[in-house]
Amino acid sequence: MNTLSPQSSAGGLLGLSQRLPPTNVAAEQALLGALLANNRAYERVSDFLVPEHFADPIHGRIFAAIQRRIERQELADAITLKAEFEHSGVLEEVGGTAYLAQLLTAMVGIINAGEYGRAIHDAWLRRQMIDIGENVVNNAFGADPELDGPKQLEAAEQSLFDLAARGGNNGGFVTFEHALTEAIKTAEKAYHMAGGVSGLSTGLRDLDAKTGGLHPSDLIILAGRPGMGKTAIATKIAFGCAQAIVAEARALGPDVMPKSTVAIFSLEMSSEQLAGRILSEQARISGDRIRRGDIGQKDFDRFVQVSRELASLPLHIDDTPAITMSALRTRCRRLKRTKGLSMVMVDYLQLMRPAAGTRPENRVLEISMITQGLKALAKELAVPVIALSQLSRAVESREDKRPMLSDLRESGSIEQDADIVMFIYREEYYIQQRAPKQIAFDNDEKFHAAVTKWQNDMEHVHNLAELIIEKQRHGPTGVVELFFEGEFTRFADLDKHHGAHDAD
Repeated sequence: MNTLSPQSSAGGLLGLSQRLPPTNVAAEQALLGALLANNRAYERVSDFLVPEHFADPIHGRIFAAIQRRIERQELADAITLKAEFEHSGVLEEVGGTAYLAQLLTAMVGIINAGEYGRAIHDAWLRRQMIDIGENVVNNAFGADPELDGPKQLEAAEQSLFDLAARGGNNGGFVTFEHALTEAIKTAEKAYHMAGGVSGLSTGLRDLDAKTGGLHPSDLIILAGRPGMGKTAIATKIAFGCAQAIVAEARALGPDVMPKSTVAIFSLEMSSEQLAGRILSEQARISGDRIRRGDIGQKDFDRFVQVSRELASLPLHIDDTPAITMSALRTRCRRLKRTKGLSMVMVDYLQLMRPAAGTRPENRVLEISMITQGLKALAKELAVPVIALSQLSRAVESREDKRPMLSDLRESGSIEQDADIVMFIYREEYYIQQRAPKQIAFDNDEKFHAAVTKWQNDMEHVHNLAELIIEKQRHGPTGVVELFFEGEFTRFADLDKHHGAHDAD
């Protein structure tokens, strides 16, 4: 096997570093000539080309001047540009009158302006990738001692993602006919499905009725105070989505395997704890009793049986603590490529960190970068993303403790980026905390009266929860009432007609 010596490797690197970065000066001159000859050629490049894309800084300055004049609806030709450059004292810096005239002769044809612009943009894109590659090599050699190997990978991936986001040329208009066709497909799917659910079913009947299911590209924020059951209901929704994926596959045939999966990023709980919670809910065995080993043989057999039934569900759990946005994005892309991806859940966003190599000035900006990243991920992968969020303590100081949008921590960016904002609220939690204590009363009669009132209040809200949809970009807001069993941390549909909950 042939191997390279250190000297030959270094020589190879040296050879690479001596290569000239890709440029296309002829295309730059031809484009500028076309623009000066006919300003309408600008329409062919205006949506993707900027002055920084030009390899020759002089060409960049000339393009910027042309761009500025055209966008002010002024004429941009050799004469008007000569006058502008003379007035600002930079005519000689851009080559003088002779060079402006030379650019006109470099024009091949106005109709080719778009092709010239794409050639310029492509060369710029390649130069940016070379710069990123050099940074990757320098960091690997230890240029930034704060970045270890995994962080360097994240930083490199984030740099490439940022370049793709600002340098991509995939956007633009679609015809209204195409948009109408896609809208009809969505409506047709809802029409043929029970309950009018066009998106991915959450497993909660009334929530699906309110939202039509979870839709691709949506960022859903689920928030609540500690003790309300944020993780429990988010897990229930993720579990319901996984069941919907399996049901969709089974509808095609009993042996058809699911073609996608649900990704859960659990930053607070381990994968074992999360799986145990789902098992407790489905087996209807108290999680506390399971942890203490306080179960009989019958319960244990039930526990094992349910675990076997759940093992085939398309659920993937990543319990990396303090995961960065770039690492989360990379893992979602990989999962979509290898297993398919239908939904992402993040528990919870305040425990995430922004992309490696970024240093936000404050916590609000940091959360803003994370929520923008999650929304971008939802759009890029065309999947719904559910992110859990904390609420500020302002809730506790009000008499009515139902959350509002302003209660979201670092609320501005979260509220702005989200397509849906939901709050989980349980009145029972607060009434339970107000249980009367005899020491606070003068006599037994007052104490017993207070206990009776407290018991009546508890009975009125026992096992009830509210999922408050405070914002929904594409649908109505309102309250979805749910059944909650604290022993199993289990949410279910509320059967309002019989005073019990629906069986799953």
